[in-house]
Amino acid sequence: MAEEVKVFRSWASPFPLRVIWALRLKGVKFDVICEDLFNKSPLLLQYNPVEKKVPVLVHNGKAICESLVILEYIEETWKQSPLLPEDPYQKANARFWAKFSDDKVFQSMKWDVLLKEGKEQEEGILASLQNLRYLEEELRGKKFFGGEAIGLADLALGWLAYYINIFEEVVGLKLVDQGRFPSLVAWMQEFANAPFVHGSWPDRDKLAEKFVAMREASLGKETHK
Repeated sequence: MAEEVKVFRSWASPFPLRVIWALRLKGVKFDVICEDLFNKSPLLLQYNPVEKKVPVLVHNGKAICESLVILEYIEETWKQSPLLPEDPYQKANARFWAKFSDDKVFQSMKWDVLLKEGKEQEEGILASLQNLRYLEEELRGKKFFGGEAIGLADLALGWLAYYINIFEEVVGLKLVDQGRFPSLVAWMQEFANAPFVHGSWPDRDKLAEKFVAMREASLGKETHK
């Protein structure tokens, strides 16, 4: 009996992309179900009744939620092309940077730069630059976060290779450049050129429009507090 592997995603979110990349990297066949998060399907609500969001991986009828948890599940289920090293310290380090992506890098960029202005945004920019410096230091002398091969931390941070430029365009500033972050820029290019990444990005113009609308809505709400 063939395996059933499905990925529930939305067109714009970077988090389901991690799951898609991991499955592609490991050569696992899967189907994609694209959700409208403003009109969620009964299936999504059935598979993720607690958080009601994407991504969700459904493997032979069993649902796994949260992108980093899903990556760990994929790693344990399909052993080919490992995402984590054998060494316990290196494994812990990869998990740290994956969590750092969500807790620090994405949070500061979205909530404190894209959706803020004035002093709050200035503070968000400083925090984002510091987070990027940490990534730059970790990458120095390496092709990927784990060394020569793409692993868990690279998949977790892979959204940077595409989304960061759109964030910058919408806000009208430059956070990542060759002068300040040469290792990070090189990594972004290497990651974006990986065969399993090709064709996975959402439409750039449509994504920029979405971010502009999010920014305007956020600033409008703050204005009328």
